[in-house]
Amino acid sequence: MFENKKILVLGMARSGYEACKYLSKHNNTIILNDGGSRDKQDEDKVKELESLGITLIFGSHPDDLLDNSFDYIIKNPGIRNDHKYVVKAKELRIEVINEAEMAYRLLPNDVTLIGITGTNGKTTTTTLTYEMIKKSGKRVHLAGNIGYPLCSFLERLESGDIIVMEVSCQQLANMDKFNPHIALMTNLSEAHIDFFGSYEAYKEDKLKIFKNQTEDDIAILNIENDEVMKGTTDIKSNVKYFSSKREINGAYMLDDKLYYYDEFIISRDEFLLKGNHNVENALGAMMIAKEVGVDNESIVSVLKTFTGVRHRLEFIDKVKGVSYYNDTEATNTKCTTIALSAFQNNVILILGGLERGQDFHDLDNYISPVKEIVGIGECRDRVKEYGDSVGIKTNTFEKLGEAMNYINDVVESGDTVLLSPASASWDQYKQCEDRGDEFRDIVRSFKDECTKKC
Repeated sequence: MFENKKILVLGMARSGYEACKYLSKHNNTIILNDGGSRDKQDEDKVKELESLGITLIFGSHPDDLLDNSFDYIIKNPGIRNDHKYVVKAKELRIEVINEAEMAYRLLPNDVTLIGITGTNGKTTTTTLTYEMIKKSGKRVHLAGNIGYPLCSFLERLESGDIIVMEVSCQQLANMDKFNPHIALMTNLSEAHIDFFGSYEAYKEDKLKIFKNQTEDDIAILNIENDEVMKGTTDIKSNVKYFSSKREINGAYMLDDKLYYYDEFIISRDEFLLKGNHNVENALGAMMIAKEVGVDNESIVSVLKTFTGVRHRLEFIDKVKGVSYYNDTEATNTKCTTIALSAFQNNVILILGGLERGQDFHDLDNYISPVKEIVGIGECRDRVKEYGDSVGIKTNTFEKLGEAMNYINDVVESGDTVLLSPASASWDQYKQCEDRGDEFRDIVRSFKDECTKKC
């Protein structure tokens, strides 16, 4: 299928790099094009691809590069479909797919593919699912948007293996034949409008995860999310449900206990992650795990010990009675409302970052646990305006470090410091994870200082 072809890999990153490596082993002519300059790439990886005979073009997208001699474009998911090469490829009838779709077409028939998507919670659900299956002793691989390209372990797959894959909307945008044996959707709400142009287009792409499923496949849905339920009325899958609010014929929470079809699994207070959204993530993961034969002991063990995905409402530490949570991945107000709903009181909320017109009043119905707001970054003045408008004490600082020094002076035992900025980080950081790493390092410095004094 992908042998003796001429292929343009558009965008390097992890997926482009892994796609090139795989394709180079199968007698393909490969050109990798990335608009970023060469000095912004990992030089070791660049040299490795060059040693494999791959032509690399960095810094621009030459107008004369793409012609009808190409068989495929393998596109990085982050590149929009209105890119000039994608538009031209359609005119030339060249198929445009991504690394995940390419790898799917190469999967052996005797592996089980699990695909997990949704507006929020997909990384946590994917990680919980993977850990449960791994704990049970089954051979399982973690793949997809979570950072592990599917084609990176194609050659290591064995009969009966299970793949747990986080699938993003950007990946689904260039998938055609992709069909997971088990597909789960955590929830669906407005997001990524800048990439898709409209909420309707975004929803349409998200729901493609079920497009190729048949009655032999399983769809697992959040019955409490109206958008998920409305969008899946005509899917052909064997549909199963989970609910964090009521007893249903599926997985559910009732009286602070988690059940799988009326079988008690674990009490809510034994599951470490805060928030009702994490109950939903746990129920979804639990349901998938049971579908592939994972024992209850493995499920419970993971739920009792899992402390969260890095940068997503991640508990960092408790210092002098103060709890610190890193939710730097909350780059929009929707994510911050989810984080706030996990707490009852005494929250010092760190808000702000890149200015892109976000409406902080989206937080109004969730702001009651917050006793003080600390604004940072480019939009800190608007954070101050917001805090004043809702009657919450607000101070602002340009840098996170300055804000944390202030917080360290005013916190009291029993407080929770929550970095959930409702803002992107590009005003000061290359990526939001860098902001979270800085937060974690500062908290650890507080811990070290406390240890020395105490």
